[in-house]
Amino acid sequence: MLDMKYLRKNTEEARRRLQERYVEPEKLDELLKLDEDRRTIISEVEGLKAQRNEVSDKIAFAKRQKEDASDAIAEMQKVGAKIKELDAKQAELDAKVQELAAHMPNLAAADVPVGPDEDANVEQRKWAPKDYGTRPHALEKQPDWIKPHWEIGENLGILDFERGAKVSGARFLYYIGDGARLERAVYNFMLDEHRKEGYTEMITPIVVNDSAMYGTGQYPKFQDDAYRVEGLDQTYIPTAEVPLTNYFSGETIPAEDLPIKFTALSPSFRKEAGAAGRDTRGLIRLHQFNKVEMVKFTKPEQSYDELEKMTANAENILQKLEIPYHVIMLSTGDMGFSAAKTYDVEVWLPAQNVYREISSCSNTEDFQARRMHITYRDDEGKLQLVNTLNGSGLAVGRTVAAILENYQNEDGSVTIPEVLRPYMGGEEKLQATPHF
Repeated sequence: MLDMKYLRKNTEEARRRLQERYVEPEKLDELLKLDEDRRTIISEVEGLKAQRNEVSDKIAFAKRQKEDASDAIAEMQKVGAKIKELDAKQAELDAKVQELAAHMPNLAAADVPVGPDEDANVEQRKWAPKDYGTRPHALEKQPDWIKPHWEIGENLGILDFERGAKVSGARFLYYIGDGARLERAVYNFMLDEHRKEGYTEMITPIVVNDSAMYGTGQYPKFQDDAYRVEGLDQTYIPTAEVPLTNYFSGETIPAEDLPIKFTALSPSFRKEAGAAGRDTRGLIRLHQFNKVEMVKFTKPEQSYDELEKMTANAENILQKLEIPYHVIMLSTGDMGFSAAKTYDVEVWLPAQNVYREISSCSNTEDFQARRMHITYRDDEGKLQLVNTLNGSGLAVGRTVAAILENYQNEDGSVTIPEVLRPYMGGEEKLQATPHF
């Protein structure tokens, strides 16, 4: 939620910055006009309430003096009726202001590239293992036996998309045997790495109420992409960001505790309503997938340093897995609704000859905290909004896809990354194994 005081005092600047987020100027004008009407009514009501108090004093005095107070009583009834009428108008305007403001995206940080879509994103850095150029999966030239991860998984008997679709529909699957073990190894490795970096591990609810979804910015704008529980104020989470960030909703965090860092593994549920025809095969765009999430609560002056650290935490996972990636800064048109600045970490998938997002790390500044009323007290004892950050650390299924593609061998086996072997009972390769 944007700060209405900022919008009133810095209207032209706000209009320019919202245009950078592709919000029509008329939307801001409409919001400010409604807000002005609302504040006018509030002022009028306050005046009438003061008048009512004055009339009440007159009535009380007249009664003590045994005088006729009928005129004063009639005047007070008129004032009361007018207050009731204005209160109803104010409630109506409050709802309209809230609805319009709730659809306004966060303002972008000053260094975010301005552009309508992913074509305006800017690469920050690229990383690959030192020996990657000698591998057959290298970026320059690949042998014919390099396969996409879904073929590898099906050939090894560790991924079953056909039965997933039979039981649940498209974009669902079964992990089998070593596939399930690999998925578990990946997320346990991620959680252990984040714990080393000072994140507190959490297990969260996977069903949240509408207020929680509103707090992080998923509602009302993206309600169509959510799996809702019919007839109840409940939604299956699209990411653990929602329950983690809402953990402190409505609370004041002791300043000395900041920054606070959470991490959690959770299933995530997304309808992918706008993704028809995209990534219909494989692990890239599922309706249900596991993800390890990172969330931070900071003071405003800490938040951008903490964003760099969070992005480095995501990169650390891929570096230890020795999988190539690059980091891009998203443009104003490609950023998420709540973000002020976002880095995407995109992993290299050799069979598809493309980088694909595996982590998105964002600073939302005080945008989410204003919706959730999360505060701390500054050095002068005044309540201030915290800044919140979130990032994938990482999307687990996409990490499995990257391992299968980057570690596949000509004989169809897949070498297990060295850091994962302790989680796989020392196993070094995934081989085709009949299970039943």
